[in-house]
Amino acid sequence: MSEQPVATRRRQQESTGQLRRIPRQQRGRERFEKILTVAAELIESHGSDGLKMSEIVEKAGLSFGALYQYFPDKTSIIRTLAERFNEEGRRCVEEELAKVTDAAALQGALANIADEYYAFFRREPVMRDIWHATHTDKLLQQVDAEDMEFHAQAFLAVLIRLWPDRDRKELLAIARLTMQLLAAAVRYAVSLDAEEGERALALFKKMQIVDIGRLLQQ
Repeated sequence: MSEQPVATRRRQQESTGQLRRIPRQQRGRERFEKILTVAAELIESHGSDGLKMSEIVEKAGLSFGALYQYFPDKTSIIRTLAERFNEEGRRCVEEELAKVTDAAALQGALANIADEYYAFFRREPVMRDIWHATHTDKLLQQVDAEDMEFHAQAFLAVLIRLWPDRDRKELLAIARLTMQLLAAAVRYAVSLDAEEGERALALFKKMQIVDIGRLLQQ
């Protein structure tokens, strides 16, 4: 009989990675941003695995009550940072895809997206750490999957515009696989030193970014 309450408590303590609330008042927004800034600094220094709520409280000069008012656990902080970085990446993808007017421009857009993402993760060690952490964190994997699907759908819209008569399922498969391969190449390149990473990304662009128009003619 004693096992049921224990199991119940464990389920209740399971992290969802969600915010408790988003502040509306100026003071609350400033405190919210300060928490994220301090958390990012600590992740850059110690990695996301080493992030501790007690260190955030100490460095930000806040009480635990003030911290937990917005973030129930460190996962919710990491997830918020990841989603913010993803928003920046989405703007980059949307801007590049908006320039595509024909099949010939598609290759250039994909190459630019790969370059932009590579540069982005090189200059953002915090996001680079969070991105690597997705291998073992289910909540971050969910955030990453949602972000990948956003990019796939944005790319799908371009493919439909260029090849309106093609089967939508076929185009969706191409869109999803293309974005997955591009992301994997960037992750690999970022794991290398800068010079070797640039060479790896250049090689990927020569190998993988093919003429999709020719592919669809088969």
